Amino acid sequence: MLRRRSILFATLVMSAAMALLTGGTMAAHASTPNTVPSAINPGGLVQHLIKPASSTSGTVGAISQEESTNWSGYADTSGTFSTVSASWTQPAGTCSRGDQYAAFWVGIDGYSSETVEQTGSEVDCVGRTAEYYAWYEMYPGPSENYTNTVKAGDQFSASVTWDGGDNFTLSITDHTQDWTETTEQSLGSTPARSSAEVIAEAPCCTGSGGILPLTDFGTVSFTSSLANGEAIGTSSLEPEEINMVDNSGNLKDECSGLTDSENFTCTWERSS
Repeated sequence: MLRRRSILFATLVMSAAMALLTGGTMAAHASTPNTVPSAINPGGLVQHLIKPASSTSGTVGAISQEESTNWSGYADTSGTFSTVSASWTQPAGTCSRGDQYAAFWVGIDGYSSETVEQTGSEVDCVGRTAEYYAWYEMYPGPSENYTNTVKAGDQFSASVTWDGGDNFTLSITDHTQDWTETTEQSLGSTPARSSAEVIAEAPCCTGSGGILPLTDFGTVSFTSSLANGEAIGTSSLEPEEINMVDNSGNLKDECSGLTDSENFTCTWERSS
């Protein structure tokens, strides 16, 4: 089916985003991840940002289609969200040259608000070497890496749950490596809880700023994608399908339609 597409008009104000990198206040947590220093991720601090404003580019059934320069996947946008969860297989990164990045996560907020509470996995290319890890983030606080082993092909499940007030529980399980990390965090401000997402992302930012080149991850498959315990494609939740484009409107990453209202794939097209 031919899908109508339009260029993303709004852009991130990177100076403001970088100013937020040190602005988060993080509460004590149940597990002990590593704070992400510049030495862990090639080129500098990596941040998982809120989605830049995007333009609606069409609809298929009850699902609107949008474009973003750093997100792809599905977001529910109607109601107040308390839980989101999904499973996925960690894709392998094909690293041919340069530093590239790709993250896969579940989260609450960020679609139309200024915070994101999220956890997921990542594959970054350091030149020709692929590096894998898991993380959580309470944006605008910094990403926090877990020390657990992650490999291509690992089977993940993850969830984010609102516990009341500004408190959240973020949980991620690598069923292949047989580990689980559950982290309790306070946001430090009142969460909007206005959206829930299952996303493949090109993160931001190194010292030079800007959205980073997207790792060639082939195809990632998300299954059992739920928000508030319902399939992410439930029409009353007003799901949005998001495809990733570059600044010229060329596809970087395209997602499939939903099967059983909760399963989909996203396929890499280009790095930048």
